[in-house]
Amino acid sequence: MSQPWLYPTVLLCIYGFFCSYRPLEPFLTSFLMGPDKNLTVTERGSLHTLLTQDYLRYKPVLIVQAASFIVTYALLMKAQSVRAMQLLEFFFGLATATEVAYYSYIYSIVEPSHYQRVTGFCRSVTLLGSAIGSLIGQILVSVAQVPLFYLNVITLVSSCIAFVAPWFLPMPSKSLFFHHRESSSQDEGVLEPINSSQLIEKPEDPESKIQLSADERTTLKDKTSSSGLLEVVKMLWSDFLECYSCSTLLAWSVWWALSTCGYLQVVNYAQALWEKILPSSDFEIYNGYVETISTLLGAFAAFAVSFVKVSWAVWGELALCIFSVVIAVCVYLMDTVRNIWVCYTSYMLFRATYMLLITIAMYQIAANLSVKRYALVFGVNTFIALLLQTLLTVIVVDSAGLGLDIFLQFLIYASYFAVIAVIFFIAWLYKLFKRRGPERPNELPSTETIPEA
Repeated sequence: MSQPWLYPTVLLCIYGFFCSYRPLEPFLTSFLMGPDKNLTVTERGSLHTLLTQDYLRYKPVLIVQAASFIVTYALLMKAQSVRAMQLLEFFFGLATATEVAYYSYIYSIVEPSHYQRVTGFCRSVTLLGSAIGSLIGQILVSVAQVPLFYLNVITLVSSCIAFVAPWFLPMPSKSLFFHHRESSSQDEGVLEPINSSQLIEKPEDPESKIQLSADERTTLKDKTSSSGLLEVVKMLWSDFLECYSCSTLLAWSVWWALSTCGYLQVVNYAQALWEKILPSSDFEIYNGYVETISTLLGAFAAFAVSFVKVSWAVWGELALCIFSVVIAVCVYLMDTVRNIWVCYTSYMLFRATYMLLITIAMYQIAANLSVKRYALVFGVNTFIALLLQTLLTVIVVDSAGLGLDIFLQFLIYASYFAVIAVIFFIAWLYKLFKRRGPERPNELPSTETIPEA
């Protein structure tokens, strides 16, 4: 095939679209509190449970993820007790925890030259599936007066369609961390020289470039199948320390983990807040339209930022501070104004701002990494975010913790993002003073050009 990346990309797009096509999702709280389930808001919880996916070479993990979605929505049709709902949340948490495999599969099957294009296709189609699902759900509820139960049926059917696609994906010949020698055993242990430019993309700020020693370059290539799990874990730990020693990557990763934790909390409990402000039994809710518009705004923001020329190495921390303030204000308005239209508007701005920043964060992290380290850093960041979210849920939401009401919860979430803004304002001031410190000898002004020979 002249374009070998095209076949897996089409299958991944099909998989991503139908996994994200969930007409029930904007109305999940109303469904759980309605006559079908009759659960209270406090009985809703959140459970999230990540390196076996690399060893399994991603394809089986995608199948497990799709199966978990099927079990989730199948249980949602029949489950009535809180214990059954907790089992449901286990499978939904399993599906959420394996989402990293979706993009990691790309890195193991597609040549690096096609990474940006394939990632753009998959991300766009996934957002499109989410937006269309929300829109269809709203139309069916508002126009056709379809009961929420049938939205769950449609979502289950979509998950079943998604389950078929990964079976036809080609199995990667190697993972990013394991099995590297399996595809080159005939080389008799002779390693080809590796150009460092192939391992590390050129970052925007030369100071932020992660330097690799010759031993590390060899390690990435020279992992035999007999070295075992322990050697791989040692390699990953070494890579982990090396990656996060880069100040630029560390800053964006910290924001990724902290903000994704808060983002998931707000998204998970926004419907409960709306239900408290104006119950769906007394008002025709427009959650589907809100989710559709916010997703499309986020997709547009993520697309538009690719054309913006900003020195993120200089202004990155300040941008994270400013946009974190915007997010904090949005969450604060949702909590204090207690007007459904203000809530809807603030939520849309909140989601669009987060999607804008997470796109920049992914680009900045990728710009300072070798291709083989994408899955490691993306996976670690996501795992930390899910771990923090679980802790935040137990402390703030769960009855075993503080068990706060929904309005106090959102006040804490607004304060949480305000703290993130303060952290990155301090980080920006530190970088500013560091750059304005004593000039290095023989340092040329940035505008000076070097004459041609």
